[in-house]
Amino acid sequence: MNYKEQIERNPEIMMGKPIIKGTRITVELIVRKLAEGYDIDDILKSYPHLGKEQIFAALEYAADLIANEDILETL
Repeated sequence: MNYKEQIERNPEIMMGKPIIKGTRITVELIVRKLAEGYDIDDILKSYPHLGKEQIFAALEYAADLIANEDILETL
């Protein structure tokens, strides 16, 4: 899957945060919902116009963002 087909950034939508294309649902919202204990089916019930591919694209985007960040300190 190529998340670039599912995720976009537009300064005129949600202040430029990465979103699921065609929605105002941010990658951040999806990652936070999962961190809070929601599972994918819960998210799909809450946002029935989304599909699993879009949720996986958000996770792939977030993982790539973290993988490419600069390490400032070591633990």
